[in-house]
Amino acid sequence: MPAPVDLNQLVAAVADAVVVTDASGAIALWNAAAERMFGFAASEALGQSLDLIIPERLRQRHWEGFHKTMLTGQTKYGTDLLRVPAVNKGGRTLSIAFTVALLPAPDGQPTAIAAVIRDETARFSEERALRKRLAELEAQLAERSAASS
Repeated sequence: MPAPVDLNQLVAAVADAVVVTDASGAIALWNAAAERMFGFAASEALGQSLDLIIPERLRQRHWEGFHKTMLTGQTKYGTDLLRVPAVNKGGRTLSIAFTVALLPAPDGQPTAIAAVIRDETARFSEERALRKRLAELEAQLAERSAASS
């Protein structure tokens, strides 16, 4: 028989941020990786709104989707990996990727939403630099091709 898994220990140990909010959007779980990623201690984040990490320009859209999901018990994202900007305690913009999971009550109605979040800021910056460099090289190639015609 396999050894029992301590889920609290797992959530505390994983490298990705695990953030759970209740049905109102208040943060109910904030692991050590979330502390490192966003700069807020659990004591600062617990009970607070997700607005703590959502850029102001995206809040209305986020909350519309959040409330619809809590009302219907369905998310249009399923198991898709979502990529969005976020902000840390110092106001720095991060590029994050995450999946969401609805946590239902016995009657099936969602009572919480869990997100497993990874900081992809460095990867996103590298990809943007590569796309810019590729565009520059393509422009140079087009110029040379036009000049030799």
